[in-house]
Amino acid sequence: MTNIVNLDSARRKHRQSKADGITLCQSGFHKWQTMAGQRFDVKQGKLVTTERCARCNIERTKLT
Repeated sequence: MTNIVNLDSARRKHRQSKADGITLCQSGFHKWQTMAGQRFDVKQGKLVTTERCARCNIERTKLT
């Protein structure tokens, strides 16, 4: 006998797997991780920390 598959649940699972993590970043909930190495901003006299999102690979810099 064959297995009966509910198309609604199959489509929902497929959409969730495609958008896994991306929808969080689009809403502004990034998963920031600091990159190795620290730089120094000479003009402002502060350390510059570079961070990268683990899900969408967007980079940002922060003055600390």
